[in-house]
Amino acid sequence: MTSEETRKRLEESRSIVDEIVKSGKAVYGINTGFGALASKRISKEKLQTLQKNLLLSHAAGYGEPLSEEIVRGMMFLRAVSLSKGFSGVRPVVVEKIVELLNKRVYPFVPSKGSVGASGDLSPLAHAMLPLIGEGYVIKDGKRMKAAEALRELNIEPIDLKEKEGLALVNGTQAMASVLSFVIRDSFRLMELAVISASISLMALNGLRSAFDPRIHELRPHKGQKWAAEQIWDLTEGYHSPNSSKVQDAYTLRTIPQVYGAVMDTLEYAKSVLETEINSVTDNPLVLKEGDVFSGGNFHGEPLALIADFLSIALTDLGNMIERRIDRILNPMTNEGLPAFLAGGEEGLNSGFMLFQYSAAALCNENKVLSHPSSSDTIPTSAYQEDHVSMGMNGALKLKKIFENLISILSIELLVSSIALSLRKVNSSTRAGEFAREFSGIFRDRNGDDFFWEDFMKARERVEEIVRGEEILLKS
Repeated sequence: MTSEETRKRLEESRSIVDEIVKSGKAVYGINTGFGALASKRISKEKLQTLQKNLLLSHAAGYGEPLSEEIVRGMMFLRAVSLSKGFSGVRPVVVEKIVELLNKRVYPFVPSKGSVGASGDLSPLAHAMLPLIGEGYVIKDGKRMKAAEALRELNIEPIDLKEKEGLALVNGTQAMASVLSFVIRDSFRLMELAVISASISLMALNGLRSAFDPRIHELRPHKGQKWAAEQIWDLTEGYHSPNSSKVQDAYTLRTIPQVYGAVMDTLEYAKSVLETEINSVTDNPLVLKEGDVFSGGNFHGEPLALIADFLSIALTDLGNMIERRIDRILNPMTNEGLPAFLAGGEEGLNSGFMLFQYSAAALCNENKVLSHPSSSDTIPTSAYQEDHVSMGMNGALKLKKIFENLISILSIELLVSSIALSLRKVNSSTRAGEFAREFSGIFRDRNGDDFFWEDFMKARERVEEIVRGEEILLKS
C-alpha cells in the first residue's frame, strides 16, 4: 500500500474502535482489563489510563539489554504490523515509532522476560515506553530517562488512546527481530563453512570424489546438491596424494549430506520468518467489516519451533566442524602433519592442542543450549494463558549458539589453513586462496607463542565476512 492508502486504512480501523467506545459495548482490550482480568469492565473516563498502565506494568524484563540493531528491528517490525490497519491505532502511533527510528532513539530493552505469548509483551513494552515519554533509552552506552532524551531530540511524546497500548505490545516482533539477524547471518556463515570444509578436505588428503555431482543427483535434496557443487568447485584442480585411500571418515565424506540438511533447515526457517514479519500479530483484531475478534495471532509457536529447529541444526554443524579440527591436530589422524601442528621441537611445543579444547567446550555449551525451549510451557496470567511458546528464549539461545559457531568455524579455518600450507599438494584452488589469507594471519612459528591474539584477528575477520556482503561463492 502507498502511504496514503495506509493512512486511510489506519483511520478506518480507528473509527471502528471509536464507535465501540461510544457505544459502551464490552470489547476485550478496549474497555476491559487484560489477560485474566478480561472480565473487568473499565469506565470510559479511565480508558486512556488503562493503556498507559499496560505499558508501564508490562515493562517487567530483566537481564542485559538487547542490542540496538535488534531493538530497532523489533520497533520496525511492530510498525509494519500496525500499519496494515487491523489493530485500531491512529496513524500518529505508527508515525511516532518511525520518528524514534529516524532519530535513532535506542530504547533500553532487557533481553529476558518474554514467554512468547501473548506475544513478546515485556520487551515490546520496554521498547514502546519512550513513545509516551516513559522508560529508559541507551545513549552513548549509558542508560538514561527516555523523557530527558526526547527533550534533547525535540520529540513530543504521545498520549495513548483506547486499544493502542495493547496494540503496541501484543506481537512476536522481539523474537522475530532476533531471528531475522541470526538467519540472515547464518546464510553467510554457511558459505564460509563450505569453504572451510574444503580447506580441511585438502589438508587431510581427503578424496574429492565424494563430491562428484553424479552422486548427489541420486539424492537430490536441494541443500545437499548445493553443498556438493560448491565444494566440487572450490577444490577444482586438487587430487589427493594418498592413492591407496578408498574412502574418508564421515566428517569429510558426508559434508554435503550434513551441511545440506542444515541449509535446508535455514531455508525453511527463512520462509516461516518471512510469513511472520509480513503478518498481523495482534489481539483483538479490528476487521474491515467492523467486527472485532479475539484470537491468537500473537502466539509465537511458529517462530519458537524454527528457533529450536535451527538451534539443533547449527549445533550439529559445529559438532562436525569440531571433529575435523581434531582430525587435523591429532597425530593419529592427520596423515603425517606435525602433532597439533606444533613448530619446533615436539613435546617442548604444544602447538594448537588447546584450540581443539576450546572448540569442544563451545560444542558442549551448544549441545546444552540446543534443548528446545518450545517443548516447555509454563502457564501465565492465572491460567488464562495456559500454553505459551517460550519463543524468545529459543531465539536468544539460538543467537548464543550462532556466536559460538563463529568461534568454532574460526578455529577450523585457522588450523586447516595452516595445515594446508604444510602440505605438498596443489593448493592453487579457490579454497586454497582463502587458506592463504587465514594462514597468513599467524606469524612465522619456530615454536609456541601467544596464539590467542592471532586467533582473535581471525575471528574478527570471520565475523566481518559473516556480517558483510563479500561475494564468496559462485552462484
